[in-house]
Amino acid sequence: MKSTKTVAELLESKGHDIYSVGPDALVFEAIRTMSDKGVGALLVMDGAKAVGVVSERDYARKMILQGRTSDKTYVREIMTSEVIFCQPDLTVQECMALMTENHVRHLPVKDGDTLCGVVTIGDMVKATIAEQEFVISQLESYISQ
Repeated sequence: MKSTKTVAELLESKGHDIYSVGPDALVFEAIRTMSDKGVGALLVMDGAKAVGVVSERDYARKMILQGRTSDKTYVREIMTSEVIFCQPDLTVQECMALMTENHVRHLPVKDGDTLCGVVTIGDMVKATIAEQEFVISQLESYISQ
């Protein structure tokens, strides 16, 4: 079954919130923001430009395992600087493939030069399950007629 739901439709129901931090912020500030917002990653913004992503995974691998302290390390030192974007017209399946191919769990959504939101692998899984549940209910309804 091929998904027809697009990232734009997903953002309409999820919301377009973008949580970010600057590259010169301390890692402690980034982790506190992630905790306060209930997210696993933040965009790293230098003005209006996305220059990286910092995630809980970056924190675990580049801070804890390397013996750094979050109150003395800057986000720029641990962020993933290659930002992979997706477009709002991608389907959920296409977006999942992009995430899998690039080994990322968070994708900022960009329409031209405008950031529209961020989607996660969790969003993709939820959308896929919801679509499958809908198809199953339709088939059950058809069979019981």
